[in-house]
Amino acid sequence: MNNKKVFHIPVLLKEVIEYLNLGENKNFIDCTVGFSGHTKEILKRTSPNGRLLGIDLDEKALEQSKKDLAKYEARCEFVEDNYSNVEKIAKEKNFDLVDGILFDFGISSYQLEDEGRGFSYRKGGKLNMAFGKKISQNLTENIINYSNKNELSDIFRKYGELNNFQSKKLADKIIETRKIEKIRTAEDLKNIVLKIVPSGFRKESILSRAFQAIRIETNQELGSIEKGLRGALNILKPKGRIICISYHSLEDRIVKKYFKNESKECICPNELPECRCRHKAQIKLITKKPIIPQAEEIKNNIRSRSAKMRVVEKI
Repeated sequence: MNNKKVFHIPVLLKEVIEYLNLGENKNFIDCTVGFSGHTKEILKRTSPNGRLLGIDLDEKALEQSKKDLAKYEARCEFVEDNYSNVEKIAKEKNFDLVDGILFDFGISSYQLEDEGRGFSYRKGGKLNMAFGKKISQNLTENIINYSNKNELSDIFRKYGELNNFQSKKLADKIIETRKIEKIRTAEDLKNIVLKIVPSGFRKESILSRAFQAIRIETNQELGSIEKGLRGALNILKPKGRIICISYHSLEDRIVKKYFKNESKECICPNELPECRCRHKAQIKLITKKPIIPQAEEIKNNIRSRSAKMRVVEKI
């Protein structure tokens, strides 16, 4: 990371502090440390002996967070890994029973602004949307340049929520372009997407969705969410809480469904006359509907506008 100070505004900070039930000497896990906006406030409110385990795939973010949280060093553990492995990591670090766990699934402003990463169609850079070194640094390029038409159209349809026509048309244009020259930069991908957008159509929306789709496929983000939530529930104390902040419908849908199922005594299909699943509720819903940012927060941080926060408590 360069020496430029990273300016980061944590989303729904006041609400996270309120709903995590922070208190002195309690232990927490921040599964998506980022640039430690939430992490720092958790540590402040768990002194003198509360411990925190921070997980993130982005080594640059962890490096900066370690510097910013140096005064709390004795109470922190940081691990460069995917939050899907939270249960394994927690047990290795003696965090196997904690008071609360936070997931903030958003991509950081720093990542979007980093011209060397290719996350944003606005910034250009090499097509490398991997969140960290544990993911192949050539994976994004390989997905774009070697996936077949069906694979590409599925990615854009499922993860970018483009319609079938748009998804197939974009896949065709990618395949047509890469026959002449490999697609290697964010600018290359942006130009291809713009060629399939009808005149007068909302170009920004299609570009955002296309880039989002490739990023999700590169990092296998959606599969990691449910695995991370299952692991988190296993290492949470009774009355401990899990908070999830999502930024698009695909993430929120997974969180909502998982929380809904785990709050039920039975998950059998409705047509069965009696319960056969033997499922037991593990959590209760603290927020029946997602919490969203207030107008003042959105004004100060426009990227918070799509955030949805859900909270559950272990029974």
